[in-house]
Amino acid sequence: MPGEQLVRKVKAAVPATLRVTHVTSGVELTRGQFEIVVDGRSVGSVKHGETLETPLEPGRHTVRIRKGRYSSRERSFDATDGEIVSFRCSGAIFWPRWVVSQVKPDLGILLNREAG
Repeated sequence: MPGEQLVRKVKAAVPATLRVTHVTSGVELTRGQFEIVVDGRSVGSVKHGETLETPLEPGRHTVRIRKGRYSSRERSFDATDGEIVSFRCSGAIFWPRWVVSQVKPDLGILLNREAG
């Protein structure tokens, strides 16, 4: 009808959340504050016992943890609207892994996705 406006409802994407917790069961050989890198950019850092949460757009992402020359392996994941995607990180806790990380630095930090 003339003079009436067409109103469309647009579903807005609800951000997902990436949660990274720095915990260790044992003595960490790679210690300190770890930088969290999502899709190639730094989003913050965590010290032992801390958790960082950061919003993400729904979709495919990568995460990596770094400290100096050491890093975790890059992990890919999908995040949906409103989902909380959780990872746990820790420094190397076994001498053999720490020794190998001197040659292969991406073994110096462990990063695993938590079930949820």
